[in-house]
Amino acid sequence: MAAPDSPTPDRSAKAPGRPARADARRNRERLLAVARDTFAATDGKAALDAIAREAGVGIGTLYRHFPTREALVEAIYAAELDAVVTSAPALLSELPPEAALRAWMDRYAAFSAAKRGISDTLRAGWASGAIATPATRERITAAIAQILDAGARAGSLRADVGPDEVTMMLLGVFMSTTAVNSPELTGKLLDLVADALRPTTDGPPQD
Repeated sequence: MAAPDSPTPDRSAKAPGRPARADARRNRERLLAVARDTFAATDGKAALDAIAREAGVGIGTLYRHFPTREALVEAIYAAELDAVVTSAPALLSELPPEAALRAWMDRYAAFSAAKRGISDTLRAGWASGAIATPATRERITAAIAQILDAGARAGSLRADVGPDEVTMMLLGVFMSTTAVNSPELTGKLLDLVADALRPTTDGPPQD
């Protein structure tokens, strides 16, 4: 019997010489979405053939896009990181900076939660070199800097707090709530961080 993660012929593949790029993109996106949710629900222990079935494709299609489990995990991580980073300017185009910051924190929290299901494979892949080490912290901090700069110009966010400091606060929230796994508690702590970043309106002490 073939190993669960070993490639087998893909009966759903189209005939050679008839590429369907739109179908291929949709298959890849569907595989990433299903794998992200399945890994999150199973602590990263789902078999790849089960992911292919859930996505409605053959295992051969999965392996054409992602030759190894590490390649699939790396693609999930990259897609989620891209989504959270690029959401910063999109939110700023729709919301005032202070509201954009709080909405972006929720996006970042979702990214952090999605990463938990693939963390073991990520760490092993980074250690072995099978997965490239991404510039996650630098990109997250740059996204925060965009929002803080907009807020400082608008006067709705403090100008004396740097993006590195905000990154550290948010990482502290996510690390402290990992074991609890409570979205409500995470949201409450993020509210406190957001409040701390608003400029104070208190004047000097009165005699």
